[in-house]
Amino acid sequence: MDAAVASVAPLDLSGRTALVTGAAGGIGLACAERLAAAGAKVVVADISADGAHAAAERIGGEALVADLSDLDQASALPHRVGGVDVLVNNAGLQYVAPLHEFPVERFSLILRLMLEAPFRLIRESLPHMYERGWGRIVNISSAHGLRASEFKAAYVTAKHGLEGLSKVAALEGAPYGVTSNCVNPAYVRTPLVEHQIADQAAAHGIPEDEVVAKVMLERSAVKRLIEPAEVAELVAYLCSPAAASISGASMAMDGGWTAR
Repeated sequence: MDAAVASVAPLDLSGRTALVTGAAGGIGLACAERLAAAGAKVVVADISADGAHAAAERIGGEALVADLSDLDQASALPHRVGGVDVLVNNAGLQYVAPLHEFPVERFSLILRLMLEAPFRLIRESLPHMYERGWGRIVNISSAHGLRASEFKAAYVTAKHGLEGLSKVAALEGAPYGVTSNCVNPAYVRTPLVEHQIADQAAAHGIPEDEVVAKVMLERSAVKRLIEPAEVAELVAYLCSPAAASISGASMAMDGGWTAR
């Protein structure tokens, strides 16, 4: 090996505590599994008590049940953990409807859960990270944090806001050894995406079997759904020593969607 090429140490999060929201399944569970495999103590947070406990048992972690659309619960969560070193903001939901028909209460719910709750979680996690001189914030954004699509007013708005929040956290956290980044996948093979197929079929007036090819993957050069483990591996990389200078970034994992 060329002496100028530094060896890359494997990810070792021993002694670190990771909080992953929406971790009972999908991307969140994959992230929890990967961080636990790297030695972190992983706290699985989810609104589903059964799901959170099952996931925690599966990875040897701890379960905390919380409804993050209740902002007081969101603020309390890092304190219930007792100090967060790695924060993965993943919890979210989707609603598909034309803008002029979009339910106002659903818009507010999605922004609370997917933008205000991450703000609360970051706010309450930073003092511990600052004190330790190290922290990693990874926000699971989306290609929809960089681009827009019809019928997803709340989701697109929340993800665009999350991008800005992440960048502010990166700027403020840098002097304390804290990085903050967004991971921006296109459609991932999760229950959330599977539930969207019927909604998208209705919104676009096409059969469900055409939704993946003609709607979900229409803008992607790579014509396949992303696996949750792929997203988790990028999250893990952002927690590694090799990524110490990556902060304030939006890491596209979108099959070329945003290259257009």
